[in-house]
Amino acid sequence: MSYAHPPTTFHREAVHDLYRDHAQWLHSWIRRRLGDNDRAADVTQDTFVRLISSAIRQAPREPRSYLATVARRVMIDQLRRRNLEQAYLDFLARQPALEECSPEERLLMLETLMQLDAMLDGLGNKARQAFLYVQLDGLTYPQVAEQLGISVSSVTKYMAKATEHCLLFAFDAQL
Repeated sequence: MSYAHPPTTFHREAVHDLYRDHAQWLHSWIRRRLGDNDRAADVTQDTFVRLISSAIRQAPREPRSYLATVARRVMIDQLRRRNLEQAYLDFLARQPALEECSPEERLLMLETLMQLDAMLDGLGNKARQAFLYVQLDGLTYPQVAEQLGISVSSVTKYMAKATEHCLLFAFDAQL
């Protein structure tokens, strides 16, 4: 695993202290929300993995609140991934030619969709829609403007914003 910020001794100790002092509480908190002990264990694990790859240097003042926030984000990410996977599987079921893809090809397509979803995360709804209409549906800017009920110049601005957003995402991913 590569780290966004190489872990320091302080970083390892901060995460270790959080884990030692609060992992059991976090697992119970998540289990109450999900109603599933195994999924709660996975989310707890993923929460601490996320902390390991973060820039945390010391225990936060309100560790349980902090851990709950990180865990909520992990649960949301997992739900988004599950929804995207289901949408992909539903799409495949409607495409007879694609059903014959190998498992490796399906996994590659799903990973590409996950990267696209992550890349577009944080864009406003209209910018995201404009980008998808142009890139996936092949619509022209005037067609997108009509679909979204906006001006062509707004589509141009949204596309510039989305393109910049994607380039910054790609640049950050290389670091």
